[in-house]
Amino acid sequence: MEPKKPFELVVREHGPTVLRVCRAVLGAHDAEDGWSETFLSALKAYPGLPVGANVQAWLVTIAHRKAIDIVRAKDRQPVPVDELPVRPSGFGIPGDGHREVLDAVGQLPPKQRQAVAYHYLAGLPYKDVAGLLGGTPDAARRAGTDGVKALRTILAGGSLSYVKGETP
Repeated sequence: MEPKKPFELVVREHGPTVLRVCRAVLGAHDAEDGWSETFLSALKAYPGLPVGANVQAWLVTIAHRKAIDIVRAKDRQPVPVDELPVRPSGFGIPGDGHREVLDAVGQLPPKQRQAVAYHYLAGLPYKDVAGLLGGTPDAARRAGTDGVKALRTILAGGSLSYVKGETP
């Protein structure tokens, strides 16, 4: 059996075939990137390729996989647009019709704001809220209750000084 060829000869011999495969799968624009990725990957793996292996089939397999990777990566790339589409959101994000509630939540003291957000907006039980806030479930429940009471005051047009714990 003849020994393995130096990698440079493999590139010269099979490079045009790999480039044709990349052009067919990726198009002319991305074919050279696919070709380069194929031979970079093949260079790393070539020492482990058994003597007598079908080098062309091996390289075409690598080219195919690299082409798929490039196509998938392009599918994940953002596409520039002149204007962002306006879509209503159901996630409690400003612009979904509940901006006044979110603005009011933003006015709460930190513990109340977090308790309301974690329990009422995210749906976590008070046991988990307590773990996040670093207290007991009863303290988390109290902060949530106080937060909801303060929200009612804010949304009814009440004074912020009352909400922040100062005397009205």
